[in-house]
Amino acid sequence: MPGFELFGDLERKQVNDVLDNGVLMRYGFDGMRNGHWKAKELETELQNTFQSKHVQLVSSGTAAVSVALASAGVGAGDEVIMPTFTFVASFEAIMMLGAIPVLVDIDDTLGLNPEAVEQAITPNTKAIMVVQMCGSMANMDALQTIAEKHNILLVEDACQAIGGTYNGKPLGSIGDLGCFSFDFVKTITCGEGGAVITNNKDYYLNADHYSDHGHDHVGNDRGAETHPFLGYNFRISELHAAVGLAQVKRLPEFLELQKKNFNILRDALSQIPEVTFRTVPEGGVESCAFLNFFLPDLETTRKVIQAFKTEGVDVCWNYYDNNWHYIREWNHLKDLKSLFPISKEVKEGLSYLKTKTFPKSDHYIGRNISCLIKLSWTEAEVKERASKMVKAIKENI
Repeated sequence: MPGFELFGDLERKQVNDVLDNGVLMRYGFDGMRNGHWKAKELETELQNTFQSKHVQLVSSGTAAVSVALASAGVGAGDEVIMPTFTFVASFEAIMMLGAIPVLVDIDDTLGLNPEAVEQAITPNTKAIMVVQMCGSMANMDALQTIAEKHNILLVEDACQAIGGTYNGKPLGSIGDLGCFSFDFVKTITCGEGGAVITNNKDYYLNADHYSDHGHDHVGNDRGAETHPFLGYNFRISELHAAVGLAQVKRLPEFLELQKKNFNILRDALSQIPEVTFRTVPEGGVESCAFLNFFLPDLETTRKVIQAFKTEGVDVCWNYYDNNWHYIREWNHLKDLKSLFPISKEVKEGLSYLKTKTFPKSDHYIGRNISCLIKLSWTEAEVKERASKMVKAIKENI
């Protein structure tokens, strides 16, 4: 998955441009730049990549989610529906705004279950946040229908799915707002960075201002800019943007490598009757950042994961026992362990987690193995890996 595996001359040139002119901040210092505006250039490139009218770069994928929600008016006491399978950043970003994360089950897409979403909607629901985990997507048609029916926002966290598409549209561009991460282990990387994308001009302007202390960015004198509303600092630096500018130009190259390695592994595993693959909704095309498959039960899955380790097959996970990506081990959320007092509304809104169970999510996550697809593998290495995986699965079923 990570673009950092293939750093080259293009990344070095872009970074050296920034170091040579000495301006590391994305705003201001116009006279010193020698024409270099890496963040602005990257935003333009991403508009084309995501087929989106507006792109606002920020400091991380987590920042992107918070900025996206804030730009659409999500805040204190609002409920945001999110999946049980995601990264902890999802609920962190929601809670940072004083909003309440409402966790619901996933289905065999490994994304939000539309029926569970429908059942979770209340008068306080402001947004549905669909997380396109591991390179693929949830049932977007059904989720769009629900959002439109209830007149609520549909926000896409596509941080792990850059390059995937649904009915010909890039993942992230389907909802009202889309969020991306460009951290060190994403398909394209800035080192640290993220982006909010939208076709809504008002949301874009809000994101632009909010992510830079409320600056309106009117004119070319930063000191004379006004502040239409309160904001915070979620800026990306020119150094980070420079790396991302080189990487986004290489995205087709990275996706081709991912797809090639993905297909070798998938073809090998498809010969095992007990192996089934995640459901990709009709019209969907995976980014191939991960290969996800199901085994018959949790016990078998745990045995296979251990066998993979014994065989030297790395970067494969069963998220059922994972501390980062699945509700089962998010004890710091369930127990509301915070450095600062949490509001009464959020405390009451999250009290359901003390007793709530998610058997449908357990059914899928307990049987799932998710394998990262590296870009740097040779074809011989991928075929050897496939052979080891097939052997380990057959010996433990």
